[in-house]
Amino acid sequence: MTTDRIEKRVVGAIFATGLLSFSGVIVETAMNITFPTVMREFNVTTSTVQWLTTLYLLIVATVIPLSAFLKRTFKMRRLFITANLLFILGLVLDGSAPAFWVLLLGRAVQGLGTGIALPLMFNIILEQVPQSKIGTMMGVGTLITGIAPAIGPTFGGLVTTFLSWRYIFVFLLPVLIISFVLGVRCIQQKEALQQGKLDVSGVLLLIVTFAGLIFGVSEISSGSIAPALVWVAIVVGLLALLLFVRRSRHQKRPILDLSPFGTTSFSQRALAFVMFQMLALGLSFVLPNYLQLVNGATALQAGLIVLPGAALGAALAPISGRLYDHMGPRRPILVGASIVLLGMFAFALLPMPLSNAEIICCYLVFMLGIGLAFGNILTDALGQLSALQQADGNAIMNTIQQFAAALGTAVSSALVASGQNGRSQIDGTALGSRWALWLLLGFSIIAWLILLRALRQHNKA
Repeated sequence: MTTDRIEKRVVGAIFATGLLSFSGVIVETAMNITFPTVMREFNVTTSTVQWLTTLYLLIVATVIPLSAFLKRTFKMRRLFITANLLFILGLVLDGSAPAFWVLLLGRAVQGLGTGIALPLMFNIILEQVPQSKIGTMMGVGTLITGIAPAIGPTFGGLVTTFLSWRYIFVFLLPVLIISFVLGVRCIQQKEALQQGKLDVSGVLLLIVTFAGLIFGVSEISSGSIAPALVWVAIVVGLLALLLFVRRSRHQKRPILDLSPFGTTSFSQRALAFVMFQMLALGLSFVLPNYLQLVNGATALQAGLIVLPGAALGAALAPISGRLYDHMGPRRPILVGASIVLLGMFAFALLPMPLSNAEIICCYLVFMLGIGLAFGNILTDALGQLSALQQADGNAIMNTIQQFAAALGTAVSSALVASGQNGRSQIDGTALGSRWALWLLLGFSIIAWLILLRALRQHNKA
Protein backbone atom coordinates (compact mmCIF):
# COMPACT_ATOMS: atom_id res chain seq x y z
CA MET A 1 0.00 0.00 0.00
CA THR A 2 2.75 2.46 0.89
CA THR A 3 4.41 1.95 -2.49
CA ASP A 4 1.36 3.53 -4.13
CA ARG A 5 1.59 6.73 -2.08
CA ILE A 6 2.92 9.87 -3.73
CA GLU A 7 5.26 11.97 -1.56
CA LYS A 8 4.07 15.49 -0.76
CA ARG A 9 7.35 16.91 -2.04
CA VAL A 10 6.76 15.21 -5.40
CA VAL A 11 3.29 16.73 -5.63
CA GLY A 12 4.78 20.13 -4.80
CA ALA A 13 7.50 19.71 -7.43
CA ILE A 14 4.93 18.78 -10.08
CA PHE A 15 2.79 21.75 -9.13
CA ALA A 16 5.77 24.15 -9.19
CA THR A 17 6.97 23.08 -12.64
CA GLY A 18 3.35 22.91 -13.80
CA LEU A 19 2.74 26.55 -12.79
CA LEU A 20 5.69 27.61 -14.91
CA SER A 21 4.40 25.62 -17.89
CA PHE A 22 0.92 27.01 -17.17
CA SER A 23 2.31 30.54 -17.41
CA GLY A 24 3.79 29.82 -20.82
CA VAL A 25 0.54 28.43 -22.21
CA ILE A 26 -1.69 31.12 -20.72
CA VAL A 27 0.41 33.89 -22.26
CA GLU A 28 0.17 32.10 -25.59
CA THR A 29 -3.63 31.72 -25.52
CA ALA A 30 -4.28 35.11 -23.91
CA MET A 31 -2.20 36.83 -26.59
CA ASN A 32 -4.11 35.04 -29.37
CA ILE A 33 -7.23 36.90 -28.30
CA THR A 34 -5.38 40.24 -28.36
CA PHE A 35 -3.91 39.87 -31.86
CA PRO A 36 -6.32 42.35 -33.50
CA THR A 37 -5.46 44.93 -30.81
CA VAL A 38 -1.71 44.31 -31.11
CA MET A 39 -1.97 44.52 -34.92
CA ARG A 40 -3.51 47.99 -34.66
CA GLU A 41 -1.09 49.25 -31.99
CA PHE A 42 2.09 48.16 -33.78
CA ASN A 43 0.70 48.38 -37.34
CA VAL A 44 1.50 44.77 -38.28
CA THR A 45 -0.36 42.19 -40.40
CA THR A 46 -1.99 38.87 -39.47
CA SER A 47 0.95 36.88 -40.85
CA THR A 48 3.36 39.00 -38.77
CA VAL A 49 1.49 39.01 -35.47
CA GLN A 50 1.19 35.20 -35.45
CA TRP A 51 4.96 35.07 -34.89
CA LEU A 52 4.26 35.98 -31.25
CA THR A 53 2.98 32.41 -30.96
CA THR A 54 5.12 30.74 -33.63
CA LEU A 55 8.48 32.12 -32.46
CA TYR A 56 7.71 31.18 -28.87
CA LEU A 57 6.83 27.64 -29.91
CA LEU A 58 9.93 27.42 -32.11
CA ILE A 59 12.18 28.31 -29.17
CA VAL A 60 10.39 25.82 -26.92
CA ALA A 61 10.68 23.12 -29.59
CA THR A 62 14.42 23.79 -29.93
CA VAL A 63 15.13 23.69 -26.17
CA ILE A 64 13.01 20.64 -25.29
CA PRO A 65 15.21 18.15 -27.21
CA LEU A 66 18.01 19.14 -24.84
CA SER A 67 15.94 18.05 -21.82
CA ALA A 68 17.38 14.53 -21.61
CA PHE A 69 20.93 15.97 -21.78
CA LEU A 70 20.09 18.68 -19.23
CA LYS A 71 18.48 16.13 -16.90
CA ARG A 72 21.62 13.96 -16.97
CA THR A 73 24.03 16.90 -16.56
CA PHE A 74 22.40 19.43 -14.20
CA LYS A 75 20.41 19.19 -10.99
CA MET A 76 16.67 19.51 -11.45
CA ARG A 77 16.42 22.37 -8.96
CA ARG A 78 19.06 24.39 -10.81
CA LEU A 79 17.28 23.84 -14.11
CA PHE A 80 14.01 24.96 -12.58
CA ILE A 81 15.50 28.15 -11.10
CA THR A 82 17.06 29.04 -14.47
CA ALA A 83 13.77 28.45 -16.28
CA ASN A 84 11.79 30.53 -13.80
CA LEU A 85 14.15 33.52 -13.92
CA LEU A 86 14.23 33.45 -17.73
CA PHE A 87 10.45 33.53 -17.85
CA ILE A 88 10.30 36.48 -15.44
CA LEU A 89 12.78 38.37 -17.65
CA GLY A 90 10.54 37.67 -20.65
CA LEU A 91 7.51 39.03 -18.79
CA VAL A 92 9.35 42.27 -18.02
CA LEU A 93 10.41 42.70 -21.66
CA ASP A 94 6.89 42.10 -22.97
CA GLY A 95 5.11 44.21 -20.40
CA SER A 96 7.27 47.24 -21.25
CA ALA A 97 7.77 46.60 -24.99
CA PRO A 98 7.98 49.92 -26.94
CA ALA A 99 8.10 48.14 -30.32
CA PHE A 100 6.93 44.86 -31.84
CA TRP A 101 10.45 43.40 -32.02
CA VAL A 102 10.86 43.81 -28.24
CA LEU A 103 7.58 41.97 -27.75
CA LEU A 104 8.94 39.15 -29.94
CA LEU A 105 12.20 39.10 -27.96
CA GLY A 106 10.30 38.73 -24.70
CA ARG A 107 8.31 35.81 -26.11
CA ALA A 108 11.56 34.15 -27.21
CA VAL A 109 13.03 34.46 -23.70
CA GLN A 110 9.84 32.98 -22.24
CA GLY A 111 10.20 30.12 -24.71
CA LEU A 112 13.61 29.31 -23.23
CA GLY A 113 12.08 29.07 -19.77
CA THR A 114 9.12 26.96 -20.82
CA GLY A 115 11.34 24.69 -22.93
CA ILE A 116 13.26 23.75 -19.79
CA ALA A 117 10.25 23.53 -17.45
CA LEU A 118 7.74 21.52 -19.48
CA PRO A 119 9.74 18.27 -19.86
CA LEU A 120 10.98 18.72 -16.31
CA MET A 121 7.44 18.34 -14.98
CA PHE A 122 6.79 15.12 -16.91
CA ASN A 123 10.26 13.74 -16.05
CA ILE A 124 9.44 14.20 -12.35
CA ILE A 125 6.15 12.32 -12.85
CA LEU A 126 7.78 9.46 -14.78
CA GLU A 127 10.71 9.17 -12.34
CA GLN A 128 9.13 9.77 -8.95
CA VAL A 129 5.45 8.70 -9.16
CA PRO A 130 4.45 5.02 -8.51
CA GLN A 131 3.55 3.14 -11.70
CA SER A 132 -0.04 2.57 -10.59
CA LYS A 133 -0.57 6.36 -10.38
CA ILE A 134 1.19 7.38 -13.60
CA GLY A 135 -2.00 7.85 -15.63
CA THR A 136 -3.66 9.93 -12.94
CA MET A 137 -0.63 12.17 -12.36
CA MET A 138 -0.03 12.62 -16.09
CA GLY A 139 -3.66 13.74 -16.16
CA VAL A 140 -2.99 16.17 -13.32
CA GLY A 141 0.04 17.50 -15.20
CA THR A 142 -2.09 17.90 -18.30
CA LEU A 143 -4.77 19.62 -16.18
CA ILE A 144 -2.29 22.18 -14.83
CA THR A 145 -1.22 23.15 -18.33
CA GLY A 146 -4.72 22.54 -19.72
CA ILE A 147 -6.33 25.11 -17.41
CA ALA A 148 -4.35 27.79 -19.23
CA PRO A 149 -6.09 27.38 -22.62
CA ALA A 150 -9.39 27.28 -20.73
CA ILE A 151 -8.98 30.64 -19.03
CA GLY A 152 -6.39 32.23 -21.32
CA PRO A 153 -8.77 33.72 -23.92
CA THR A 154 -11.16 35.06 -21.26
CA PHE A 155 -8.24 36.36 -19.19
CA GLY A 156 -6.76 38.06 -22.25
CA GLY A 157 -10.14 39.50 -23.22
CA LEU A 158 -10.83 40.89 -19.74
CA VAL A 159 -7.40 42.48 -19.43
CA THR A 160 -7.50 43.94 -22.94
CA THR A 161 -11.03 45.31 -22.52
CA PHE A 162 -10.62 46.96 -19.11
CA LEU A 163 -6.87 47.65 -18.87
CA SER A 164 -4.26 46.93 -21.54
CA TRP A 165 -2.87 43.75 -23.08
CA ARG A 166 0.43 44.58 -21.30
CA TYR A 167 -1.14 43.68 -17.95
CA ILE A 168 -1.33 40.05 -19.09
CA PHE A 169 2.38 39.88 -18.28
CA VAL A 170 2.12 41.92 -15.09
CA PHE A 171 -0.53 39.65 -13.55
CA LEU A 172 1.60 36.54 -14.12
CA LEU A 173 4.49 37.76 -11.96
CA PRO A 174 2.89 36.58 -8.66
CA VAL A 175 2.26 33.15 -10.21
CA LEU A 176 5.94 32.89 -11.13
CA ILE A 177 7.00 33.91 -7.62
CA ILE A 178 4.77 31.23 -6.04
CA SER A 179 6.16 28.68 -8.50
CA PHE A 180 9.74 29.71 -7.65
CA VAL A 181 9.31 29.37 -3.88
CA LEU A 182 7.50 26.03 -4.16
CA GLY A 183 10.03 24.60 -6.60
CA VAL A 184 13.05 25.57 -4.53
CA ARG A 185 11.50 23.84 -1.49
CA CYS A 186 10.13 20.69 -3.16
CA ILE A 187 12.22 19.68 -6.18
CA GLN A 188 14.58 16.85 -5.26
CA GLN A 189 17.38 15.11 -7.14
CA LYS A 190 16.72 11.37 -7.27
CA GLU A 191 19.22 10.20 -9.88
CA ALA A 192 23.00 10.66 -9.98
CA LEU A 193 24.33 13.17 -12.51
CA GLN A 194 26.52 12.17 -15.44
CA GLN A 195 29.15 14.20 -17.20
CA GLY A 196 28.29 15.01 -20.78
CA LYS A 197 29.26 17.30 -23.64
CA LEU A 198 26.65 19.30 -25.52
CA ASP A 199 26.47 18.54 -29.24
CA VAL A 200 26.52 22.13 -30.52
CA SER A 201 26.31 21.04 -34.16
CA GLY A 202 23.20 18.99 -33.38
CA VAL A 203 21.57 21.97 -31.65
CA LEU A 204 22.30 24.20 -34.65
CA LEU A 205 20.77 21.62 -36.99
CA LEU A 206 17.62 21.57 -34.84
CA ILE A 207 17.39 25.36 -34.94
CA VAL A 208 17.75 25.40 -38.72
CA THR A 209 15.16 22.59 -39.03
CA PHE A 210 12.47 24.30 -36.99
CA ALA A 211 13.18 27.82 -38.25
CA GLY A 212 13.27 26.79 -41.91
CA LEU A 213 10.11 24.70 -41.86
CA ILE A 214 7.96 27.01 -39.75
CA PHE A 215 9.16 30.20 -41.48
CA GLY A 216 8.50 28.66 -44.88
CA VAL A 217 5.02 27.41 -44.00
CA SER A 218 4.00 30.64 -42.26
CA GLU A 219 5.14 32.83 -45.17
CA ILE A 220 3.93 30.64 -48.03
CA SER A 221 0.66 32.57 -48.43
CA SER A 222 1.57 35.94 -46.98
CA GLY A 223 3.21 37.35 -50.11
CA SER A 224 5.55 39.43 -47.94
CA ILE A 225 8.70 37.78 -49.36
CA ALA A 226 9.63 36.19 -52.68
CA PRO A 227 8.07 32.72 -53.21
CA ALA A 228 11.48 31.29 -54.13
CA LEU A 229 12.85 32.29 -50.71
CA VAL A 230 9.92 30.57 -49.01
CA TRP A 231 10.66 27.26 -50.72
CA VAL A 232 14.37 27.64 -50.07
CA ALA A 233 13.58 27.92 -46.35
CA ILE A 234 11.43 24.77 -46.44
CA VAL A 235 14.07 22.77 -48.34
CA VAL A 236 16.83 23.95 -45.99
CA GLY A 237 14.70 22.93 -43.00
CA LEU A 238 14.12 19.45 -44.44
CA LEU A 239 17.81 18.98 -45.25
CA ALA A 240 18.78 20.05 -41.73
CA LEU A 241 16.30 17.52 -40.32
CA LEU A 242 17.79 14.71 -42.42
CA LEU A 243 21.31 15.67 -41.33
CA PHE A 244 20.21 15.74 -37.67
CA VAL A 245 18.66 12.26 -37.93
CA ARG A 246 21.77 10.89 -39.63
CA ARG A 247 24.06 12.51 -37.06
CA SER A 248 21.99 11.15 -34.15
CA ARG A 249 22.21 7.60 -35.47
CA HIS A 250 26.02 7.71 -35.50
CA GLN A 251 26.54 9.12 -32.00
CA LYS A 252 26.83 7.13 -28.80
CA ARG A 253 24.92 9.74 -26.83
CA PRO A 254 23.06 12.20 -29.10
CA ILE A 255 21.25 15.20 -27.67
CA LEU A 256 18.00 13.51 -28.69
CA ASP A 257 18.02 9.73 -28.94
CA LEU A 258 15.67 8.85 -31.80
CA SER A 259 15.67 5.09 -31.10
CA PRO A 260 12.09 5.21 -29.68
CA PHE A 261 10.90 5.75 -33.25
CA GLY A 262 12.13 2.22 -33.94
CA THR A 263 9.15 1.06 -31.87
CA THR A 264 6.17 1.08 -34.25
CA SER A 265 3.58 1.39 -31.49
CA PHE A 266 5.35 4.51 -30.16
CA SER A 267 5.64 6.07 -33.64
CA GLN A 268 1.92 5.56 -34.35
CA ARG A 269 0.87 7.29 -31.15
CA ALA A 270 3.42 10.07 -31.68
CA LEU A 271 1.98 10.83 -35.13
CA ALA A 272 -1.57 10.93 -33.77
CA PHE A 273 -0.33 13.20 -30.97
CA VAL A 274 1.08 15.59 -33.60
CA MET A 275 -2.26 15.70 -35.42
CA PHE A 276 -4.15 16.49 -32.21
CA GLN A 277 -1.75 19.27 -31.25
CA MET A 278 -2.01 20.87 -34.70
CA LEU A 279 -5.79 20.67 -34.36
CA ALA A 280 -5.88 22.30 -30.93
CA LEU A 281 -3.49 25.17 -31.72
CA GLY A 282 -4.94 25.72 -35.17
CA LEU A 283 -8.40 26.19 -33.69
CA SER A 284 -7.04 28.43 -30.93
CA PHE A 285 -5.80 30.78 -33.67
CA VAL A 286 -8.79 30.55 -36.02
CA LEU A 287 -11.69 30.90 -33.58
CA PRO A 288 -10.71 34.11 -31.67
CA ASN A 289 -9.83 35.90 -34.91
CA TYR A 290 -13.02 34.70 -36.64
CA LEU A 291 -15.17 35.80 -33.71
CA GLN A 292 -13.67 39.30 -33.70
CA LEU A 293 -13.08 39.96 -37.40
CA VAL A 294 -16.19 38.24 -38.83
CA ASN A 295 -18.78 38.16 -36.03
CA GLY A 296 -17.75 41.53 -34.59
CA ALA A 297 -17.18 40.22 -31.05
CA THR A 298 -14.96 42.11 -28.64
CA ALA A 299 -11.84 40.44 -27.27
CA LEU A 300 -13.71 39.75 -24.02
CA GLN A 301 -16.71 38.26 -25.80
CA ALA A 302 -14.48 36.05 -27.92
CA GLY A 303 -12.75 34.77 -24.78
CA LEU A 304 -16.05 34.00 -23.08
CA ILE A 305 -17.35 32.15 -26.14
CA VAL A 306 -14.44 29.67 -26.19
CA LEU A 307 -14.27 29.39 -22.38
CA PRO A 308 -16.86 26.60 -21.84
CA GLY A 309 -15.18 24.21 -24.27
CA ALA A 310 -11.66 24.94 -23.06
CA ALA A 311 -12.72 24.53 -19.41
CA LEU A 312 -14.38 21.20 -20.20
CA GLY A 313 -11.23 19.86 -21.87
CA ALA A 314 -9.04 20.90 -18.95
CA ALA A 315 -11.40 19.48 -16.30
CA LEU A 316 -11.51 16.10 -18.03
CA ALA A 317 -7.71 15.64 -18.06
CA PRO A 318 -7.31 14.06 -14.58
CA ILE A 319 -10.57 12.14 -14.97
CA SER A 320 -9.39 10.62 -18.24
CA GLY A 321 -6.09 9.77 -16.54
CA ARG A 322 -7.96 7.78 -13.88
CA LEU A 323 -9.90 6.01 -16.66
CA TYR A 324 -6.56 5.10 -18.21
CA ASP A 325 -5.31 3.61 -14.92
CA HIS A 326 -8.49 1.54 -14.47
CA MET A 327 -9.53 0.67 -18.07
CA GLY A 328 -6.36 0.84 -20.10
CA PRO A 329 -5.82 3.12 -23.09
CA ARG A 330 -8.16 1.76 -25.77
CA ARG A 331 -11.62 2.94 -24.72
CA PRO A 332 -10.87 6.48 -23.46
CA ILE A 333 -8.58 7.26 -26.41
CA LEU A 334 -10.83 5.88 -29.17
CA VAL A 335 -13.99 7.40 -27.71
CA GLY A 336 -12.22 10.75 -27.35
CA ALA A 337 -10.80 10.64 -30.89
CA SER A 338 -14.25 9.83 -32.31
CA ILE A 339 -15.80 12.79 -30.48
CA VAL A 340 -13.01 15.08 -31.79
CA LEU A 341 -13.79 13.89 -35.31
CA LEU A 342 -17.49 14.62 -34.80
CA GLY A 343 -16.74 18.14 -33.57
CA MET A 344 -14.47 18.88 -36.54
CA PHE A 345 -17.06 17.59 -39.02
CA ALA A 346 -19.53 20.05 -37.50
CA PHE A 347 -17.04 22.94 -37.69
CA ALA A 348 -16.11 22.21 -41.31
CA LEU A 349 -19.53 21.39 -42.75
CA LEU A 350 -21.82 23.95 -41.11
CA PRO A 351 -22.58 26.81 -43.55
CA MET A 352 -20.80 30.14 -43.11
CA PRO A 353 -21.10 32.42 -41.29
CA LEU A 354 -20.83 30.41 -38.09
CA SER A 355 -22.89 31.94 -35.30
CA ASN A 356 -21.52 32.38 -31.80
CA ALA A 357 -23.90 29.66 -30.55
CA GLU A 358 -22.70 27.21 -33.22
CA ILE A 359 -19.08 27.88 -32.30
CA ILE A 360 -19.80 27.28 -28.60
CA CYS A 361 -21.53 23.95 -29.30
CA CYS A 362 -18.95 22.66 -31.79
CA TYR A 363 -16.05 23.64 -29.55
CA LEU A 364 -17.67 21.93 -26.56
CA VAL A 365 -17.90 18.68 -28.53
CA PHE A 366 -14.32 19.07 -29.80
CA MET A 367 -12.85 19.74 -26.35
CA LEU A 368 -14.83 16.86 -24.80
CA GLY A 369 -12.94 14.55 -27.14
CA ILE A 370 -9.60 16.29 -26.53
CA GLY A 371 -10.07 15.97 -22.77
CA LEU A 372 -10.64 12.21 -23.04
CA ALA A 373 -7.90 11.41 -25.54
CA PHE A 374 -5.02 13.88 -25.61
CA GLY A 375 -3.22 13.27 -22.31
CA ASN A 376 -3.81 9.53 -22.57
CA ILE A 377 -2.15 9.38 -25.98
CA LEU A 378 0.98 10.88 -24.42
CA THR A 379 0.88 8.45 -21.48
CA ASP A 380 0.26 5.45 -23.73
CA ALA A 381 3.06 6.47 -26.14
CA LEU A 382 5.60 6.64 -23.31
CA GLY A 383 4.24 3.34 -21.98
CA GLN A 384 5.48 1.63 -25.15
CA LEU A 385 9.11 2.37 -24.17
CA SER A 386 11.55 0.84 -21.73
CA ALA A 387 12.51 2.70 -18.56
CA LEU A 388 15.87 3.65 -20.11
CA GLN A 389 14.14 5.23 -23.12
CA GLN A 390 11.52 7.22 -21.24
CA ALA A 391 13.52 10.43 -20.69
CA ASP A 392 14.33 10.60 -24.40
CA GLY A 393 10.78 9.55 -25.27
CA ASN A 394 9.45 12.37 -23.09
CA ALA A 395 11.81 14.81 -24.83
CA ILE A 396 10.63 13.58 -28.23
CA MET A 397 6.93 13.88 -27.36
CA ASN A 398 7.32 17.35 -25.88
CA THR A 399 9.43 18.46 -28.86
CA ILE A 400 6.97 17.29 -31.49
CA GLN A 401 4.12 18.75 -29.42
CA GLN A 402 5.63 22.23 -29.59
CA PHE A 403 6.70 21.83 -33.22
CA ALA A 404 3.21 20.66 -34.16
CA ALA A 405 1.69 23.59 -32.26
CA ALA A 406 3.90 26.04 -34.17
CA LEU A 407 3.11 24.30 -37.45
CA GLY A 408 -0.64 24.23 -36.74
CA THR A 409 -0.64 27.94 -35.91
CA ALA A 410 1.49 28.81 -38.95
CA VAL A 411 -0.60 26.76 -41.40
CA SER A 412 -3.89 28.13 -40.05
CA SER A 413 -2.53 31.68 -40.14
CA ALA A 414 -1.31 31.19 -43.71
CA LEU A 415 -4.72 29.96 -44.86
CA VAL A 416 -6.58 32.81 -43.12
CA ALA A 417 -4.12 35.36 -44.56
CA SER A 418 -4.52 33.81 -48.02
CA GLY A 419 -8.29 34.18 -47.79
CA GLN A 420 -7.91 37.84 -46.77
CA ASN A 421 -5.76 38.71 -49.82
CA GLY A 422 -7.76 40.91 -52.20
CA ARG A 423 -10.98 40.63 -50.17
CA SER A 424 -12.71 42.59 -47.45
CA GLN A 425 -11.65 41.77 -43.90
CA ILE A 426 -14.95 40.03 -43.08
CA ASP A 427 -15.30 38.04 -46.32
CA GLY A 428 -11.60 37.21 -46.50
CA THR A 429 -11.35 36.04 -42.90
CA ALA A 430 -14.48 33.91 -43.29
CA LEU A 431 -13.12 32.26 -46.45
CA GLY A 432 -9.64 31.69 -45.00
CA SER A 433 -11.15 30.27 -41.81
CA ARG A 434 -13.24 27.85 -43.89
CA TRP A 435 -10.10 26.61 -45.63
CA ALA A 436 -8.34 26.21 -42.29
CA LEU A 437 -11.26 24.25 -40.80
CA TRP A 438 -11.28 21.86 -43.78
CA LEU A 439 -7.58 21.21 -43.31
CA LEU A 440 -8.01 20.64 -39.56
CA LEU A 441 -10.82 18.19 -40.33
CA GLY A 442 -8.32 16.27 -42.47
CA PHE A 443 -5.91 16.12 -39.53
CA SER A 444 -8.65 14.74 -37.28
CA ILE A 445 -9.49 11.99 -39.79
CA ILE A 446 -5.82 10.98 -40.05
CA ALA A 447 -5.45 10.89 -36.24
CA TRP A 448 -8.60 8.78 -35.84
CA LEU A 449 -7.43 6.22 -38.42
CA ILE A 450 -3.96 5.96 -36.88
CA LEU A 451 -5.32 5.45 -33.37
CA LEU A 452 -7.89 2.91 -34.53
CA ARG A 453 -5.14 0.82 -36.13
CA ALA A 454 -2.65 1.24 -33.27
CA LEU A 455 -5.09 0.39 -30.49
CA ARG A 456 -6.57 -2.57 -32.35
CA GLN A 457 -3.05 -3.99 -32.55
CA HIS A 458 -2.60 -3.22 -28.84
CA ASN A 459 -5.82 -5.09 -28.04
CA LYS A 460 -4.65 -8.16 -30.01
CA ALA A 461 -1.30 -8.11 -28.21
